[in-house]
Amino acid sequence: MPMNYTRTALLLVAMTGIFVAMGAVVGGQGGMVIAFIMALVMNIFSLWNADTIVLKMFKAREVDAQSAPQLVSIVEELARRAELPMPRVYVIDNPQPNAFATGRSPARSAVAASTGLLDMLSPEEVAGVMAHELAHIKNRDTLTMTVAATIGGAISMLAQYMQFGILFGSNRNSNHGGLGWVGALIAMIAAPFAATLVQMAISRSREYQADRMGAMIAGNPIWLASALAKINQYARRIRNEPAEQVPAMAHLFIINPLNGRGVDSWFTTHPSTENRIAELEALAREWQSQGVPMAGDVPRDRGADAQVTGPWSQRPSPSRDGNGPWG
Repeated sequence: MPMNYTRTALLLVAMTGIFVAMGAVVGGQGGMVIAFIMALVMNIFSLWNADTIVLKMFKAREVDAQSAPQLVSIVEELARRAELPMPRVYVIDNPQPNAFATGRSPARSAVAASTGLLDMLSPEEVAGVMAHELAHIKNRDTLTMTVAATIGGAISMLAQYMQFGILFGSNRNSNHGGLGWVGALIAMIAAPFAATLVQMAISRSREYQADRMGAMIAGNPIWLASALAKINQYARRIRNEPAEQVPAMAHLFIINPLNGRGVDSWFTTHPSTENRIAELEALAREWQSQGVPMAGDVPRDRGADAQVTGPWSQRPSPSRDGNGPWG
């Protein structure tokens, strides 16, 4: 775990360095100083307001045991098993099935699920997804992910400013700190690419770790594997407009939310869903070979008579009043 913290810290320093370098391209030494100050402010602001930034950006609404009894019950039981404080629970009104966790610490954390995810997944699969998000909180991934997203978004905005300046000639007669017009063009292309690489390096390893720990929290790797298969299938068909407006936030979600518009980057922030499912299925086989008991046998939608023995065996029955158990 200390090695993960060290690597993450180095990656965040690298993203800050990219932002400062772009500032130097735009305004020379003065621009570099301004960019450095801005990077420090963004880091500090993100450290203390990570959850608020993300939740407001996606217009998430907080729910409780009265408005979303089944979802809150699932998260509450999972948090107990993970030995975590109960996080705040949010629902995002979005048809694309997806979820994320945020917060600067386990004591101030939140999990959010889209209405699409809650409508399309069985309770067991929802439990697998929420357990994955709680694993991020337990591993203290959420703060790093949000800070990286904030700086990555700033880098993208600065690159757009540089592109605007080049297209309309405001930067043609400037030496850009000695780099010239060609240097500005290179920086405009290279900086967002470099930021994406940094986010990718943060994201891929943490997703495998969260999958494995999430399976342990939920008590059944197949629940999450089945959920990932469904989310990946529908996310490629359904657009997530808020996520497309801030692509630097894409790595926060359990599945890349940009797939809805066919954006399939070579340098995706998420590992292959097929590989993640394969790892979870291998973990399930390992547990079976070792005689480790698993909660339930299969997700509910794979068999009406499937026996569920996990903590959700006494869960509330789905409501038929039109609002559903999720509020």
